[in-house]
Amino acid sequence: MRTKPRRSLAALGLLLALALVATACGSDLGTQVTSAAGLDTSKPFGGDPATEGTPQRGGTLIVGMYTEARSFDPTIGSNLMASAIYDSLLKMDSKGVPQPLLAESMTTPDEGTTWVLKLRPGVTFQDGTPLDADAVLFNVARQRDIPTALGHLYTEPIDTMTATDNLTVTFTLKRPTGSFPVSFALPFSSGNLGTIASPAAVQKWGEDYGRHPVGAGPFSFVDWIPNNKITVKRFDNYWDKGKPYLDGIEFRPLPDTDSRYVSVVNGDIDLDIGGFFSEVSRSSANKDLVTYYGAGGDGQFLYFNLTKAPLDDRRVREALIRAIDPKALNATQYDNAGQLASTAFAEGDQYYSQKAADSYPKFDVEKAKQLIADYKATGGNPDFTFNTGNSPDDHQMAQFLQAQWAAIGVNVTLQFDDISTFIGPVVQGTQFGTATWISGPYENPFPFMFNQFYTGGINNYGKYSNPQVDAALDEAKSSTDPAVQVAAYQKAQELINADLPVLWLSRAAKAAIAQPDVKGVSRYLSSELFWAGTWKSSTP
Repeated sequence: MRTKPRRSLAALGLLLALALVATACGSDLGTQVTSAAGLDTSKPFGGDPATEGTPQRGGTLIVGMYTEARSFDPTIGSNLMASAIYDSLLKMDSKGVPQPLLAESMTTPDEGTTWVLKLRPGVTFQDGTPLDADAVLFNVARQRDIPTALGHLYTEPIDTMTATDNLTVTFTLKRPTGSFPVSFALPFSSGNLGTIASPAAVQKWGEDYGRHPVGAGPFSFVDWIPNNKITVKRFDNYWDKGKPYLDGIEFRPLPDTDSRYVSVVNGDIDLDIGGFFSEVSRSSANKDLVTYYGAGGDGQFLYFNLTKAPLDDRRVREALIRAIDPKALNATQYDNAGQLASTAFAEGDQYYSQKAADSYPKFDVEKAKQLIADYKATGGNPDFTFNTGNSPDDHQMAQFLQAQWAAIGVNVTLQFDDISTFIGPVVQGTQFGTATWISGPYENPFPFMFNQFYTGGINNYGKYSNPQVDAALDEAKSSTDPAVQVAAYQKAQELINADLPVLWLSRAAKAAIAQPDVKGVSRYLSSELFWAGTWKSSTP
């Protein structure tokens, strides 16, 4: 995993496709202004329409992306441009609560076993066909029937689904699942059930549909020149009358962080969708740019392999955490712009537990040395292999941690692999001692806390298991009561920090950085933007 500004396009694309399947956490960050690292967090979810003036129509927005698209097929995902062509059925608000978008409502009459989805009347796809109950059933069935689909996981609770009428779908679940609507509001890039493609277009193009997308979003697909640009144009029959405001959008893949940032500074692009601390720290200090950023949850961390010595021993895990000097970590790895983490949720988030953060081991070299000495005294060998990718940034992080751990008497062998080997056989095969990873930020803790910390979770690569954590996460998933969900996630968080299955490093840095004439920005913390309300003013 990368920590510094420069990333390779292929590596990052694959990384996001896998790490974000597992894609903060119902945050309400609007009251924050500047983080401890000096990052502007005053506009985490976008601009304030009340202060931006009357939207103006026309113009083409030029957007620089940190990665090329993978596909526009909702079953494949990994595409930050797809939200221009598709609207989701539901959209999460700043607290991670799903709200109507293409759907008018999604309600349960029985505390989460039955969910009734009602669609807006008169919505059509860009090919003129109707977005109706049958279209929803067709798309959810695709996610269910394709085992590799990004949304496949979210179909597991479904027992039956039926079109009650032309605009109503009733889902009957195998068990109460209060978080089920979240599945219809997640970002496209992490997979969801709410992105609805035209069944006619899917049937027409078959396996090539991902390059010929048709949705019900604000813009119609025009063309895609790989590694050059993706172009979309206004959909005149968009359901939200009067929108979109722009004539079109041109998305350009610009994987080099420095050149992408310079492009938005110079006005060569109107908006930079970046994901790195160097961009956010520079734009936060630049009065001629507008920064949209919120820390969110999860971030960069290390998995501990709990299946074998020495990392199956909590003493060793605690020692490794206590050995890391946070000031040195921030200075050497994040250009002093990192927001270091001590738990799964960002401070200020409704799910954040101060108790969990306080219990996380603090920097203490002498205590770390004592823990390692105790482990050795019982016959243990604390040495292990640190696994990571093979970029210069990976090398820098690995060498930093190796030196920190050597200072407490732990000799660490570094192993660098190409990204496909690292993600596949090494991480997914649990063939590591510790392994770097990044996830998030995400909009809601479901399903990502499950993927990462639940016994058998699809991204639980360290093989962590605690029945009390499983019970807390089950309670959070099942309940429709927000207070119960908050308490359950806080309990899980505190139990996880007591067990130390991962070593937290920093929050993820995902931002949109714009010229001041770009208005109406609306986004998720994970970088997904919603383009219908975006416009350009003639005077910045």
